[in-house]
Amino acid sequence: MQRKRFIAGAVCPQCQAQDTLAVGQEDQVDVVTCVKCGYRQRQSDPPPAAPERQGEHIIGIFHPD
Repeated sequence: MQRKRFIAGAVCPQCQAQDTLAVGQEDQVDVVTCVKCGYRQRQSDPPPAAPERQGEHIIGIFHPD
């Protein structure tokens, strides 16, 4: 059984209670659960990586001594 960790200061999107959301893992996927109302949200796919900016070039890199 995996331990759940509470998310400090988080507000439940369903019941609007603060400090009631806990995150744990089920089937290798993060799941957020509200201990007050039972709201559950599974982690969606990771967000797509930001596209590389076309036409930008590095002129130099600053190395402070």
